[in-house]
Amino acid sequence: MADSGTAGTSEASATDRIWTIPNLLSALRLAGVPLFLYWVLGPHHDGRAILLLMAAGASDYFDGKIARRYGQFSRLGQLLDPAADRLYILATLLALVVRDGLPLWWALVLIGRDVVLAFTLPVLKRHGYGPLPVHFLGKAATFNLLYAFPMLLAALPDRDDVLSTVFRPLGWAFTTWGSTLYLWAGVLYLVQVRALVRADRSGGAGR
Repeated sequence: MADSGTAGTSEASATDRIWTIPNLLSALRLAGVPLFLYWVLGPHHDGRAILLLMAAGASDYFDGKIARRYGQFSRLGQLLDPAADRLYILATLLALVVRDGLPLWWALVLIGRDVVLAFTLPVLKRHGYGPLPVHFLGKAATFNLLYAFPMLLAALPDRDDVLSTVFRPLGWAFTTWGSTLYLWAGVLYLVQVRALVRADRSGGAGR
C-alpha cells in the first residue's frame, strides 16, 4: 500500500518477505470474497455480507498503517493489496447488478477502467518496470467505494425500511464520488505509465 508521501519509500524498501501481518490481512480479505458472494447472491444473508465488506474495508486501512509503522513493506504485499481491493469491488459490483442495486452500465464503466489498466502491465514489464505503487487518489477512491457499497447493499430495491431510506442517498453520494475518483486515479496511472515509457525511450535513444 502506498500514498503520496510513502509511495517511493515503500517501493524502495519492499522486501521478499511473505509472512508479515499486512500480507496476512490481505490474504484474509481475499479469502472472504467467495464467502461474500455466496451470502449476498445465495441465501441473501445481506447483514453478514455487509459486515464482511466493512471488515474488509477496515483491514485495508489497518494493513497500510501497520506496513508504514513497522516497515513491513513487501513485494507480495504490493500485489495482494490492490488485488484484494479490486476483487472486492468486482464482487460487490456483480452482487449489486444482480440484485438490481446498481445499473449495469455503471458497473461496466468501473470494470472497464481496470481492464484498460491491465493492458499497461505488459507495457511496463517490457520497459523493465513492475506494477506502479498505488496512488493516494486510488486509495481514496477505494475507501469511498468500500464505504458506499455496504450502504447500497443495505438499501437494495427489495428492502423497504428505515435503514434503506437513510442509507440510499448516502450510498449513492459515496458511490458517485468514489467512482469519479476511481476513474480519475486510472487516468493518472495512465499518465504515469506514459511518462515512464517516454523517459525509457529517451534514455535508450541517448545511449
